[in-house]
Amino acid sequence: MELLVPEIGLVVFQTIAFLLLMFILAKFAWKPVLAAIKEREQTIDEALNKAELAKQEMVRLAAQNEESMKEARAERDLILKEAKNLKDTIVNEARVQAQTEGAKLIEKAKIEIENQKKAALAELKNQVSSLSLDIAERVLRSQLADQAKQQDLVAALLKDVELN
Repeated sequence: MELLVPEIGLVVFQTIAFLLLMFILAKFAWKPVLAAIKEREQTIDEALNKAELAKQEMVRLAAQNEESMKEARAERDLILKEAKNLKDTIVNEARVQAQTEGAKLIEKAKIEIENQKKAALAELKNQVSSLSLDIAERVLRSQLADQAKQQDLVAALLKDVELN
């Protein structure tokens, strides 16, 4: 049973050692440990605050980015609309110009056809008159080649002529 009962000297010695250790720890170690814990706590708080600020900045930048995207889309739509209007204008101008040029070419072709038609008619008239003269000359030569025919012709002409 001796082993179970602690000795009073040992208990007193352990108590004094424990109190001395507590005093030394309280005097030298407790304040630096508490200061380190407090400093660590402040560092964590600052990191959380910075993270919150970064999160808010990201939200702000996302909103700003979305706004920039809307403006870019609106500007793109405006540019596309202007380009379409410009294309339509150019196409219409080209169509009008082509119609005008076509009408001028058709009118020019009509005038040219009319001029060539007149020239062909004039040429035809010249050829007809030349042929008529040739035919008349041949007919007269054949009529006048015979003396009797000449006298009959003169007599017929004189008969037709009335004297005053």
